[in-house]
Amino acid sequence: MRRTIPLALAAVLSMTLAACGGGSGPAAAPAADGTTTLKVGTIGIGSDAAIRLAADKGYFKEQGLTVETSVIANPPAGIAAAQSGQIDLTYTPSIPLLNALSQNVPLKIVAAADGYKDGASEDADLNRVDDTGLLVQQASAITRPKDLEGKSVSVPARKAQLEVTVSKLVKDDGGDPAKVNWMVLDPSSALQSLNSGRVDAASLVAPFTSKAAAEGNRLLASPGVEFFEQGAIGLWVAGANTVKSKEKALAGFKAAIYKANAYANGHIDEAQQLSAEITKTPLDVVKSGAVNYWPEEVRVEDIERANKNLADLGFLSAPVKLPADVIFGK
Repeated sequence: MRRTIPLALAAVLSMTLAACGGGSGPAAAPAADGTTTLKVGTIGIGSDAAIRLAADKGYFKEQGLTVETSVIANPPAGIAAAQSGQIDLTYTPSIPLLNALSQNVPLKIVAAADGYKDGASEDADLNRVDDTGLLVQQASAITRPKDLEGKSVSVPARKAQLEVTVSKLVKDDGGDPAKVNWMVLDPSSALQSLNSGRVDAASLVAPFTSKAAAEGNRLLASPGVEFFEQGAIGLWVAGANTVKSKEKALAGFKAAIYKANAYANGHIDEAQQLSAEITKTPLDVVKSGAVNYWPEEVRVEDIERANKNLADLGFLSAPVKLPADVIFGK
């Protein structure tokens, strides 16, 4: 079953996240047929193919689970819903997770949802690895990230993943991210604004990266893989109280997801077909962009790399001190 958490409720949850003490979460009680239901928040992206595969292939059923998914407005709203106990797990990239942990929100990483294979940043064609992209018009005088100083650059939200990752590109190239004119635009509006010249560069996610290239724009950089380098980026997380009350069910979810991740990596055509259905994108557009990768573990060193980068860029006052048990089951 798939449903949508109302945007108004998601907004309230997001705003109150830091103040919440965490829902207690009732202990998982099996249904009459012996299964346990888990409510999971997704954001409707292509890598959701793995959770679909876990359901379609019966991997959740093997673990005695029924998984109900909900489309969440954005990762911070999903974190708020998971922390409050409204849902059991949610998808979030590591950057929103670290922002929440810096506010002492009690969360645990249950499993990897998506990411980059080891050595991904050394790939000859980063456009086939990274599902994010920084694009400019073909004739633009912008040839390197430092050139973005004084220019208008679209991002889906301020202080979120694309602003963070593009900021690192600018800083590493000797520029000052504070001199960039950040403009908040949804991906569709950002692409229109790039084509019309309203913005000088657009920070986009798939499938809009492929659409932008098809419309004649030029890929300046691949900010995601250059920031994270490798390892798990998208994560399935749960509130600490849910982990305590539903430990067995979450262990089953972890096992099923990793089985699905391995299947997806080995059957890319099947996974891409699901990605196209989930994102309502033509299959040829999905296939022309980055190839999703689904890690089968979460390594603390990959989370710490993002943690350090956030602090170095000033998005965190200092790296978050990660709890020893931040990764479930380790």
